[in-house]
Amino acid sequence: MTSSTDLSHVVGVPKTYEIRTYGCQMNVHDSERLSGLLEEAGYVRAPKGGEEADVVVFNTCAVRENADNRLYGNLGQLAPKKAAHPGMQIAVGGCLAQKDRDTIVKKAPWVDVVFGTHNIGKLPVLLERARVQEEAQVEIAEALEAFPSTLPTRRESAYAAWVSISVGCNNTCTFCIVPALRGKEKDRRPGDILAEVEALVAEGVSEITLLGQNVNAYGSDIGDREAFSKLLRACGNIEGLERVRFTSPHPRDFTDDVIAAMAETPNVMPQLHMPLQSGSDQVLKAMRRSYRQERFLGIIEKVRAAMPDAAISTDIIVGFPGETEEDFEQTLHTVRESRFAQAFTFQYSKRPGTPAAEMDGQIPKAVVQERYERLVALQEEISWEENKKQVGRTRDVMVAEGEGRKDDATHRLSGRAPDNRLVHFTRPEEPVRPGDVVTVEVTYAAPHHLLAEGPAKAVRRTRAGDAWEKRTAAPAEKPKGVLLGLPTIGAPAPSPAPTAGCGCD
Repeated sequence: MTSSTDLSHVVGVPKTYEIRTYGCQMNVHDSERLSGLLEEAGYVRAPKGGEEADVVVFNTCAVRENADNRLYGNLGQLAPKKAAHPGMQIAVGGCLAQKDRDTIVKKAPWVDVVFGTHNIGKLPVLLERARVQEEAQVEIAEALEAFPSTLPTRRESAYAAWVSISVGCNNTCTFCIVPALRGKEKDRRPGDILAEVEALVAEGVSEITLLGQNVNAYGSDIGDREAFSKLLRACGNIEGLERVRFTSPHPRDFTDDVIAAMAETPNVMPQLHMPLQSGSDQVLKAMRRSYRQERFLGIIEKVRAAMPDAAISTDIIVGFPGETEEDFEQTLHTVRESRFAQAFTFQYSKRPGTPAAEMDGQIPKAVVQERYERLVALQEEISWEENKKQVGRTRDVMVAEGEGRKDDATHRLSGRAPDNRLVHFTRPEEPVRPGDVVTVEVTYAAPHHLLAEGPAKAVRRTRAGDAWEKRTAAPAEKPKGVLLGLPTIGAPAPSPAPTAGCGCD
């Protein structure tokens, strides 16, 4: 059998690949690893807008009720394209693949490879095996074979990066299937995490986001309850690392030492994503969330006392089974008290295999929709009021790539303030690159972004901007070791889509 690493020599020219990603940041980061694996095996990324790739990989999510329909609909659209494209292969991985396994090939027999969340490193081998044996390969590992961060990674950005500190989750929330698919929490050693961060910074990265299904539970697997706060402080000692973020924490594990570490470590940003899910104690109990409204509001109060300018975002589920109008009013009350900068709002949908899917008291769609619209309207009002407080303030904005869809038409650039608010600003006269920092004064606020329409007060060219310039100027190289970047995802938006997390935290 020819190995996958010899593939480009067999076919004469490199085969192309495309990865389609659904779900949370963990899936997006996994897709970076899948890209690294395929490029190490000789594939090249298919150009956008070109012909269909030789290999199309679906990295799936199983959190939403319609995840199955979305996947099979997309697979159906590819069937005739594959028939017209000899040698084309289709692979399905991620949480839905872990859950459905053999069902995928039965429903879509033109799929060549199905792999799970625990064995993404096997993708090139499985593709080659499917090609040689001319039959579908379904391989689902029941436990993690190797920590994903040991795999080659083709990162999407030169100036910011995900750094995974743990995988899996030990919680048992009744609405969430993720722990069943990603397994129990497994932590990386602190030294390995810091070594990866230092390597990224050496290559020009200036912002990192520590990533985990329940990021602040880090340490439970290695027996140190303060491991996460120690990790934040250690990141503060890395020269050249300007911004540190993390997602997503759980109120149960959010302790005072973490708040202190955030407030006392200059490069840890004044931003927090704290999933609420519901403001009703009754619903939180049914969800099997191990905190209540008073505990949640207490955390918000402590964070604001330590970091008055912190921007706090959240996840909220509307219409959980058994939710009464009084329960929903408690959620609205908690939102008013918390003054979130943004909220990811979800209409409850059944996740097959979760206890909540079998609960009595499923709420009619019309009731859920009406409550959802009231919640969104309230949060829009609060987001706008909180953003208006930023008008007149001077902010250091890290220039982003792909954040402002209308930037070319408006002659603006876009980026993130330290609190992660999206800022659109007038393009400075001097050249500015993604990763550079521009100091601006906010002149206008909308619910989901800020505008700075005057001239820039200062422009600071950075090593991160140098790294972006080097990457975009040079031909793409085969990945070697730890590379750079952060997936190009936006800030929290009013959409119910789970952009900021899978809603399972």
